[in-house]
Amino acid sequence: MEDIKASYSLGKELGRGMFGVTYLCTHKATGKQFACKTIAKRKLVNKEDIEDVRREVQILYHLSGQPNIVELKGAYEDKQSVHLVMELCAGGELFDRIIAKGHYTERAAATLLRTIMEIVHTFHSLGVIHRDLKPENFLLLSKDEDAPLKATDFGLSVFYKQGDVFKDIVGSAYYIAPEVLKRKYGPEVDIWSVGVMLYILLCGVPPFWAESEHGIFNAILRGHVDFSSDPWPSISPSAKDLVRKMLNSDPKQRLTAYEVLNHPWVKEDGEAPDKPIDNAVLSRLKQFKAMNEFKKVALRVIAGCLSEEEIMGLKEMFKGMDTDNSGTITIEELKQGLAKQGTKLSEQEVQQLLDAADADGNGTIDYDEFITATVHVNRMNREEHLYKAFQYFDKDNSG
Repeated sequence: MEDIKASYSLGKELGRGMFGVTYLCTHKATGKQFACKTIAKRKLVNKEDIEDVRREVQILYHLSGQPNIVELKGAYEDKQSVHLVMELCAGGELFDRIIAKGHYTERAAATLLRTIMEIVHTFHSLGVIHRDLKPENFLLLSKDEDAPLKATDFGLSVFYKQGDVFKDIVGSAYYIAPEVLKRKYGPEVDIWSVGVMLYILLCGVPPFWAESEHGIFNAILRGHVDFSSDPWPSISPSAKDLVRKMLNSDPKQRLTAYEVLNHPWVKEDGEAPDKPIDNAVLSRLKQFKAMNEFKKVALRVIAGCLSEEEIMGLKEMFKGMDTDNSGTITIEELKQGLAKQGTKLSEQEVQQLLDAADADGNGTIDYDEFITATVHVNRMNREEHLYKAFQYFDKDNSG
């Protein structure tokens, strides 16, 4: 393999994933800028990991030349790393663009969805399942108003033939299809993920939501989609029809990419109305984007390092509130329980706790949600837990 440093100079870090770090890189001869995904070989522990990287390269070459898929310029390897030099998408993530615009209609959402589905249709017809479709993996090529959208990150993608069945659980919690969790799936999982994106595009929050991954998975398996909260009553019936058909729990009944593109709401001069979507949706979208990784991981670390006694205390507290032993507590049970415990939470904190804990908005809180939410309010300011979380991030112990 030729040495990447002969042709390119690596610049600042642009982002990082499970295996790799993406850097800005400049082609020495032309001065053109690209993105370089550098994968440390020491992180590729087993055959599967190595296979995954090989496959990512093969898939990118296979999809080469498609206008809305990020272009691989070359793959390089040295002793330490594998480097994938790709087209630089400097226009940022899809959601950021929407938030920045600040006004927004169903028709605009439909146009976006059409582009996304054309991309999905392209790789499906070329025998590739992406398996990790989410807003962060759709980037704009440049800052220009009319910059093309590019699908990126084929690190979890696979080749498939008619009738192939996959079993590995991959993807990102909010966007995972129910059949992935049941370990038996095919290309339909990509349609589900885009259905989740469409739901978020129209109302600003994900359809399946909980404080813990476990809770999100349960919500996905239950498959209940809320169309009664705002702004859904004012969203067109045609849009809701499409979301329902993309989020059908039965992959056999779910629309294909081709069928989505032919849905009246998606078609070029289709049914998607031009009236503005409520501004609250945009601010929710902002919040959803801002629920950043650092905070989530810090929380998980803190929740994870609670002592057995502390967990017991919370367990007892939960049992005490769960008066009918249903395994869930209602909002009322929680209010009474907190009062009975003499917990000194202000009305506002109780409210925050309720909002945070009742993840799926069904008025009840299950044990997982309860632990994460109470930990959140009670333990965040406990020095030793914060220090443990800090140590978790302070990888080189420099303090």
